[in-house]
Amino acid sequence: MSTAQKPSNPAENPKKTTIDPAEVAHFSSIASEWWDPTGKFRPLHKFSPVRISYIKEYACDHFGRDDTSPKALEGLRILDIGCGGGLLSEPMARMGATVVGADASETNIKVATLHAKQSGLDIDYRAQTAESLVAAGEQFDIVLNMEVVEHVADVPLFMKSCADLVRPGGIMFTATINRTLKAYALAIVAAERVLRWLPKGTHQYEKLVRPEELEAPLNEAGMSIYERCGVSFNPITDSWSRTTDLDVNYMVIARKAE
Repeated sequence: MSTAQKPSNPAENPKKTTIDPAEVAHFSSIASEWWDPTGKFRPLHKFSPVRISYIKEYACDHFGRDDTSPKALEGLRILDIGCGGGLLSEPMARMGATVVGADASETNIKVATLHAKQSGLDIDYRAQTAESLVAAGEQFDIVLNMEVVEHVADVPLFMKSCADLVRPGGIMFTATINRTLKAYALAIVAAERVLRWLPKGTHQYEKLVRPEELEAPLNEAGMSIYERCGVSFNPITDSWSRTTDLDVNYMVIARKAE
């Protein structure tokens, strides 16, 4: 989506939605596999340690917390938007945060709720959209917007809605896939069609998002970008790690002024 497109204003477009029904149906159909580390969500299970360490490191730095503490995020209110089965919500709760997990798929929410209960974790899971949370006046210290934006129907509206959910002085983490030929080759052709790491059709090239397409609506919503990093996969070690290359998977941190 071109950054030249005027970002949507929820107040001016009450019927606008970020929800893509086809995407919701796709993830609902495979929701039972969220917690299977060898199943359809295997790449996310492999990716999670990098995401969790990144979130913990920068959240602790931003809020002046001890990142060696097992309850490093205690007292912080976190929204995991597009939480799926809760792969990020649960580690955040274990680190002491008060977590709200929101997803447009009621099936995902049911899976996440059941797993949290089995794990003895108190997580507030809701079948809600970002814009409905904004309408309810919700705000959070941290918003986790991870591997979601490439599946929404309206990127500017979604990013603005997520920004509105960050309280003054809070931060947002966003992770997605860049719209480049390299990303098409690795994240779609290789990952979905050759290696079969993901179900075919999980990602659509035209819906991948360039960094500037994330950052423009965030800047307009009063947030500033202060950290970017790429994430790459090493087939020899079968692991993910941070990199300076933003051409495929990348993460961005934005903060809102006090």
